[in-house]
Amino acid sequence: MTASARFIPLSLCVLTVSDSRTAANDESGDYLCDALAEAGHQLHSRALLPDDKYQLRAQVSAWIADDAVDGILVSGGTGFTGRDSTPEALLPLLDKRMPGFGELFRALSFEEIGTSTLQSRAFAGLANGSFVFALPGSTSACRTAWDKILRTQLDARTKPCNLVNLKPRLLESPHTDARALDQGRAFKE
Repeated sequence: MTASARFIPLSLCVLTVSDSRTAANDESGDYLCDALAEAGHQLHSRALLPDDKYQLRAQVSAWIADDAVDGILVSGGTGFTGRDSTPEALLPLLDKRMPGFGELFRALSFEEIGTSTLQSRAFAGLANGSFVFALPGSTSACRTAWDKILRTQLDARTKPCNLVNLKPRLLESPHTDARALDQGRAFKE
């Protein structure tokens, strides 16, 4: 997969997970919404939910069932306290995990906060053709993830490759014949 010559806007959802934040003080959610809009993407939906794995799972399940949703950015609930439940809620929904996201996020975060990055259980994956990114709840962590990973990987022009250009192939069956796919692409060209 290679980069596209043009920008392809995605339809993204933002979910803030917090027992203490409200719509009036959700700085991380505001940052993510502003950042995705500034990049040229569309906000499909936004929600703020408490640290309750069943409510989180229900909301994200509804979004991943919606064919119009390309990705979901989740902020919060990735720590180690008793209430932090984002990984427990959402990992079971993933069809495929993206281990490199969490590893890269923690490596970049180490440069900013040192070994405190060990307290992050940030992760990403794919569910029903939608990307799911779970970030820590702090605005600085969301900024690190967006500025240093997501902004470029959610841009079809990023070379040598990016996540956007994978979208047409995300729901392929593992039994799909690669030759038939190549012939189909050749036919369309």
